[in-house]
Amino acid sequence: MIFSTYTPTDWWTLLTVALCGAACAIVGVFLVLRRMSLLGDSITHAILPGIVGGFLLFKTRDVTVMLLGAGIAGVLTAFLASAIQRLGKVHEDASLGVVFTTLFAIGTVLLTFFAGNIDLDPGCVLYGVIETAILHQVEVLGVAMPRPTVAIAIALVIDALLIAVFFKELRLVSFDPYLATTMGFSAVLVHYSLMAAVAGTSVVLFESVGSILVVAMLVAPGATAQLLCDRLRSMVWVSAVLGVSAGVIGHIGAVYWNTSVAGMVSVVAGAQFVLAVVCAPKHGVVAWWYRRVHLSARIAAEDLLGELYRKGEGLGSAPAPHVAGWLVRRASLIALRRAGFVVGEGAGLTLTTKGTETARELVRGHRLWESFLTVEVGLPPDHVHEPSHRVEHFLSGPVRERLEESVRTPTDPHGKPIPPANNG
Repeated sequence: MIFSTYTPTDWWTLLTVALCGAACAIVGVFLVLRRMSLLGDSITHAILPGIVGGFLLFKTRDVTVMLLGAGIAGVLTAFLASAIQRLGKVHEDASLGVVFTTLFAIGTVLLTFFAGNIDLDPGCVLYGVIETAILHQVEVLGVAMPRPTVAIAIALVIDALLIAVFFKELRLVSFDPYLATTMGFSAVLVHYSLMAAVAGTSVVLFESVGSILVVAMLVAPGATAQLLCDRLRSMVWVSAVLGVSAGVIGHIGAVYWNTSVAGMVSVVAGAQFVLAVVCAPKHGVVAWWYRRVHLSARIAAEDLLGELYRKGEGLGSAPAPHVAGWLVRRASLIALRRAGFVVGEGAGLTLTTKGTETARELVRGHRLWESFLTVEVGLPPDHVHEPSHRVEHFLSGPVRERLEESVRTPTDPHGKPIPPANNG
């Protein structure tokens, strides 16, 4: 068991990355919902000149100074991006790209130029030094704890409290900022407050875990939770769980393979998103494929019922087009036989009473829709068969009744009788 080899330092590191994942994830949800993930990336890069400016002005790495500088830079990023988008008449992504690359470049230049005067390694900006950062201890209630762990825990608590207190405002602004404004809420104030929270969270994590992990955890857990949940409250909780699990699993992988903790946690967060894309119960690729195959099988089965009904009429009606492959149609035939809709095989295949009732409703819907398109829409008779075939599979009983009341004709445009309702 890998935990048997863990040292106290490893346990503190694991706790720190888990807290980091939760802190970034719960604010990242709102960035993802508002389609502002790039803004989160921009802030995590653009706060660098704010941090460097704080170092140069106050000659200290005090967290308060870092928060102040980063908060100013983060809000400045959002303000400049909005101003460039409005005044320059460019898209949001272009304005963000201009702002964050420029500010990050300025921060990098300042960091390199004054590297001899400040205690900040350029490498930690990207990759972080969480393995050694936790060695810096502070006393909390008489207990020695790693300073980054304490700082990240405080950031997590503050973010959670802000979300809990202003959840209604955040939800309203995230889904409909115009409605929020008409209801008296300041969408602009909520926007910049969220940016300040993202900036503050980012700077607390910046030195310990680096920019790469902050960006990954701001976006990946929220995007993954969006695939798994349909309610905002659930998204916040699920994103927090995903952030914590990515931190724990990533740290275990980093220790096992002796690699970067920040890099491995980011890989796990990306893997969680890929897994959700494939396996999400409602929005995943597998679920989409299943629904598509199930729909194709249902349509193929109903097409077969309609063909058999038309054959029994003996009126030479045109068969419905085959939209499914041979395998799907064969599977549909087996399902129809098992359900008691058809009996026999090959040319001797016939409808049962149950199958006849279902087929009659399908053909009835088809011919009613053909009549509607001809009478109400004005389409010529030779243009109504294909669209009616597509629609017949989705017409409910009440809709068919309304169509019958609308067209009031016993035959379709081709002179074929419209079957009566099963209860008629």
